[in-house]
Amino acid sequence: MITAMKESRGDKVFLVSTYIYLCLALTVVVYPLIYILSASISDPQAVNSGAMWLFPKNVTLDGYKLVFENPKIWNGYLNTIIYTVIGTSLNLFVTLPAAYALSRSDFVGRQLFMGLILFTMFFSGGLVPSYLLIKNLGLINSMGALILPVAASVWNIVVARTFFQSTIPKELQEAAHMDGCTNLKLFIRIILPLSAPIVAVMALFYGVGHWNSYFPALIYLNDESKYPLQMVLRQILVLQEMSAETTGAAISGEVAIAMNSKAETASLIKYGVIVVSTLPIVAVYPFLQRYFVQGVMIGSVKG
Repeated sequence: MITAMKESRGDKVFLVSTYIYLCLALTVVVYPLIYILSASISDPQAVNSGAMWLFPKNVTLDGYKLVFENPKIWNGYLNTIIYTVIGTSLNLFVTLPAAYALSRSDFVGRQLFMGLILFTMFFSGGLVPSYLLIKNLGLINSMGALILPVAASVWNIVVARTFFQSTIPKELQEAAHMDGCTNLKLFIRIILPLSAPIVAVMALFYGVGHWNSYFPALIYLNDESKYPLQMVLRQILVLQEMSAETTGAAISGEVAIAMNSKAETASLIKYGVIVVSTLPIVAVYPFLQRYFVQGVMIGSVKG
C-alpha cells in the first residue's frame, strides 16, 4: 500500500506562495486583454472618463463598423498579409538551408562562416548607413525595403542549427549518401519532413515579427497605399493624441465639440483595429503550439 507523503509546513507555504504569484501573473497578463476587448465595444466616453475599467459599458459596435468601412484599414490588412506571407517564406528559404549547412560537420569552413554571422549579431552599421544602403539599392518605397534587410535572423539560424545537430542522426545522412542521394535531395526529401517542429517555430517567429513590424515602414515607405496595418494603427493613435492636445487648448465651443467627436471616433477605431489585427496571430498560435514548445526546447537546450 502506497501512502502519500505528508507535506511539511515549509512545502505548504511555498505552494501557497506559488499559487499567489501565478494568480498575480495571470491578472497582469489577462487584464489588458479583457480591457482592450471591453473598450472596443464600449462607449468611448465611458472609456476615456475611466468609468469602464474592466467590463463593457454602454455596449456599441460602432468601432467595428468604422473599422470594416474604412478602406485604409482593409488596404493595410492586405499589405500586412502580403508582407507577412512573402517575408516569412523568404526567411524560411534563407534560414533553414543556412542552419542545416552550418550543422554539418563535413562542411569546410563552417566555423569561419558561423563567426562572421555571429559578428553581425553584435555589431551593425546603424540606422543611417542602413537607410543609405537601401536607398542606393533603389528599394525605398518598395516591398523589398521591408523584407530583404530582415531576410534572416542570426538567433533563429543558431536555434535551427542546434536543432539539426541534436535531432538529425548523422548515420541517416550517411545512409542517404550511400544510396546516391545528393545534398539537395537529402535536405528536401529527408531533413525537412523530419524538421516540422523547428519549421513551425521559425515560421511563427518570423510571421509574428512581420505582422507586428511598423518601424521599417515608417522609415522606408512614402506611399500610404503601401502602409502595413500597424502603420495605419499608428496614424490613428497619432490622430487621437493630436485631437486630445488640440481640445485642451483655448478654442471655440463648436471646434471643441468637433475635435472631441474626432477623438472619440479615433478611440473606437483604435481599440477595434487592435482586436482585429491581433486575431489572426491568436487564431494561428493554437495550431502551432505543440511544435512551438517542442522546437524551442530541442533547439535551445540540447547541444
